[in-house]
Amino acid sequence: MRKYLTIVDKHKASSGIRFINYVLDRIFIQIIFYMTFFMLGMLYTIIYGEVIDGKAIDNDQVATFYIFVFYLVLSFLYFFFMEYYLGRTLAKYITGTEVVSIDGAKPDIQQIISRTFIRAVPFNSLSFLGQNGWHDSWSETKVINRKNYHTEKQAKSEIDDLGRKEIL
Repeated sequence: MRKYLTIVDKHKASSGIRFINYVLDRIFIQIIFYMTFFMLGMLYTIIYGEVIDGKAIDNDQVATFYIFVFYLVLSFLYFFFMEYYLGRTLAKYITGTEVVSIDGAKPDIQQIISRTFIRAVPFNSLSFLGQNGWHDSWSETKVINRKNYHTEKQAKSEIDDLGRKEIL
């Protein structure tokens, strides 16, 4: 069980900001998805010398299934790599928010993996109508306002350091 820091809860991102993050991340995933398929289509055309028939793909249920699976994998990889390595997605960069563990530390790999898989739970997006979203609660993470959080954390650190001798 992780120690819960009140400073993390104090600087929790609002539901409105979380909604903006959701919409922007979906837009970025769509852009990446279409760019990937455009490049794959170009590569196919270069290699085989023919254009892919879009109507044939639309009528092929197996192709539709593979495209759907590819979209899910792409979404998982987007959230996993962005949040694990950078602490935030492209949308979180725009809104100035960041993912942290409830103890204020950088989330570990298990938290990020569970956070990412929980996003696939039906109605997870609606869970933000309450206090916390399921992928935050169940993974023991929070999305915080980055600037305010780090400013207060730095101020508290400086207060704690008052009176300590500096060794030169």
